[in-house]
This record gives sequence, structure tokens and C-alpha cells, in this order.
Amino acid sequence: MDIFFHGLSRLLGDHAALLAYLSQQMAKAPISKSLLPPFAAALPWTEATIGLLLLLGLFTRFALVAGSLEMIVLMAGITLAQNWEVAGIQLIYCAIYFVLLTHRGRNFYSLDTLIGGRT
Repeated sequence: MDIFFHGLSRLLGDHAALLAYLSQQMAKAPISKSLLPPFAAALPWTEATIGLLLLLGLFTRFALVAGSLEMIVLMAGITLAQNWEVAGIQLIYCAIYFVLLTHRGRNFYSLDTLIGGRT
């Protein structure tokens, strides 16, 4: 639910504010700042989509792997910026994705199970 509402609130919110926040967070990171606008445009969509799929229990494996990959990208950026507080919070999300992926077989209440697949 958290990931879905992260994305939804960013989709409905001020895109310029998100880009400004990301730019401020990544100011010290040794990466090209030209990567931030496309990342800021894609992030809300990926978060909302991953979150919705997980809430529905649809394409669960795909959503968990996609969420994990998104967290790897976010962790890479924030650790390059040496923002250890945010990195610690993101590490919790990484752990949750790991646990959910590991125990995906116990996902009895999902659309994946209802339609007969374990995706």
C-alpha cells in the first residue's frame, strides 16, 4: 500500500517539486544531473504500478522483482550521495521485498492464486 500511495501521490502532486527534491538529495552524488528529469518522470509511474500489482496480488513475482530493482537503483543513488539516513530507510524496503519474494508461495489471497497461476 505504501509504494502504491508513494507513486499515486507523486502522480497527482507537483512534478517540479519531486524533481527539485531529487535534485537536492542527489546534489553531492557523482552522477550526471541530466539523469534526474527522466528518472523523476518515471518514478511515480513505476511506484504506482508496482504498488497496485502487489495490492491486487497480480503478477506478484514480476512486481516484487521490479520493486527490488527499483530499490537497487534508489539505493545506488542515495549511497552515492552519502545520505545514510535515507539509505537506512530504503534498506528496510529492500528487506521487505526480499521477505515477500522469498515467501511468495504462501500468497494464498491474490488474483494470481484466483486465476490459477503463481506468477
